[in-house]
Amino acid sequence: MIIRKKENWFRMLFVWKGSVLPIILPRLLVLLLLSVVVVYFQGRLFAYKVPLNPAAFTLLGIALAIFLGFRNNASYERFWEGRKLWGALLIDTRSLTRQALTMTGLPADSPQVLQFVKMLIAFAYALKHQLRRTDPSQDFQRLLPPDLVQALGKARFKPILLLREMGQWVQSGKEAGRIDSITQAAIDHNLNQLSNIVGGCERIASTPIPYTYSVLLHRTVYLYCFLLPFGLVDSIGWMTPLIVVFVGYTFMALDSIVNEIEEPFGTEPNDLALNAICQTIEASLLEMAGQEVPQSLTPKNKFILD
Repeated sequence: MIIRKKENWFRMLFVWKGSVLPIILPRLLVLLLLSVVVVYFQGRLFAYKVPLNPAAFTLLGIALAIFLGFRNNASYERFWEGRKLWGALLIDTRSLTRQALTMTGLPADSPQVLQFVKMLIAFAYALKHQLRRTDPSQDFQRLLPPDLVQALGKARFKPILLLREMGQWVQSGKEAGRIDSITQAAIDHNLNQLSNIVGGCERIASTPIPYTYSVLLHRTVYLYCFLLPFGLVDSIGWMTPLIVVFVGYTFMALDSIVNEIEEPFGTEPNDLALNAICQTIEASLLEMAGQEVPQSLTPKNKFILD
């Protein structure tokens, strides 16, 4: 996820890192070349004049902008829901850590409490790896005991199994007389919240925006942009390449941004910064437990948090 401070209006015109311009620049160059060729041949294709005028493109452009707006809203809603779910994950893991430290009858520096805290940290990493379809072994090996790492290696839904382990940890505390029924219910409520977060993230990841809808808008954007020079050449002449590239930048950039944020858990620059959130959870929970926070738990880049 790109995080930069706001620049003044003039410098914002020339921002390169953090924009989608590097992605769509080759397409804009092709569009510019096509526009120059159309102007040179005065809108003729072989021996035939292409009979297009700006009126048709005005109507189509308005409709296209409306449909792109609808798709942008749908994609951003998915991004926003993912952001809220991971924000809730940070809150609930902190609440569970506080409960483990103050309500279980164990010293704050006891191995049992640290084991529970590390399971919470591993849960965040497990959810990230499940959503991104990456291997969590390295994070598990530094946070969990070997027998649990081995058991999780065979599991498909690793965050859910970690929830089961945390529930068993609470049950063991109740059987040992350290946790009463009220405290158990309070901790169980937060564990249920973690389960809801997993389900919400799985819903977003497994139900993308209908593919045919995305293909339709994508095709329409590019057909519109590559036909536009033929509609403008007779009315604005040599200014056609400049105006066409500007209009193309607007539509292509929006299409590219929407494609990124509709899958908020990916690794593209405008997706959610799941690595940074997991590192924040780990640093926060270790600090609450009185443990030393490794220096590695800091963002690698001041502009992009992956």
